[in-house]
Amino acid sequence: MPFIYFEIPGTEFGTHVFPLIKYRLIRKALRDQNIPDSEFITPSPASDDDLRLVHSPAYLKDLAECNLTARTMYSELPLTPEVVQLFRISAGGTLLTVDQALQHKWAVNIGGGFHHAFEAKAEGFCYINDLAVAARKFVDRHPRKRVLIVDLDLHQGNGTAKIFERDRSIFTFSMHQRDLYPPKEKSHLDIALEKDVDDSTYLRLLDDAFEQIEQQFSPDLILYQAGADPYHDDQLGSLGLTIEGLRMRDLRVIAFAQRHKAPLAVTLGGGYAHDTGDTVQIHVNTCLAVYNSFQSR
Repeated sequence: MPFIYFEIPGTEFGTHVFPLIKYRLIRKALRDQNIPDSEFITPSPASDDDLRLVHSPAYLKDLAECNLTARTMYSELPLTPEVVQLFRISAGGTLLTVDQALQHKWAVNIGGGFHHAFEAKAEGFCYINDLAVAARKFVDRHPRKRVLIVDLDLHQGNGTAKIFERDRSIFTFSMHQRDLYPPKEKSHLDIALEKDVDDSTYLRLLDDAFEQIEQQFSPDLILYQAGADPYHDDQLGSLGLTIEGLRMRDLRVIAFAQRHKAPLAVTLGGGYAHDTGDTVQIHVNTCLAVYNSFQSR
């Protein structure tokens, strides 16, 4: 059951640029593609012990009590019990995605990828850094194993980069638009893109990046942040990738994981196209690329 999905009640973000409805539409589109219900599993919220692997006690107390403080005020999202619970379930989803990937070689969280959250600070639509929680729990359980985080969102995974800046067991790679939020932290490998970069340039740079990574790091698990927002019609960026270019990007990541025999755990990350249908199509393509690539092996 390597697709992880939970139903989000209501529209808690209102008219916010983050389209919560995309998750429900992705699930529907996958059902329309004849993905059986048996391939989906519902996560539970991440436990306090799991969240404390990454986030500070004071910050988690602020979230639990919905306290608007210097630690929580920069999320740009409402701070309500319902929203905090959404992020806890999303983190639980990414933890479950890793567990399922270890069993099945792959899994996709239809959600997750909240990579701007720091140890003790919310940022950029992110309260809990589910990628960091899942990566750290994996290495805590498997002390000699190593995690590669491949972050191909429009925006740098600044929270993830900062959390793991001194960690030799977790390698952070981010390829993102240069002149854009957030203020940059230092990943283990950063590729900063100029605006309007096209498919061919992007894919060449991605191939080069994987060659660099192979020279210095061998992963036992890959966490892939498959953002839909490098798309040329995204509201928050100005890269030039097409829907097909993003599908080819996904296939590059899948091939890298398969070449290294590393389980692949995917989160869908951001996506803010003017037409939400485009965002949904990009995310669905990611899900199908992973599903079909591993089904055929």
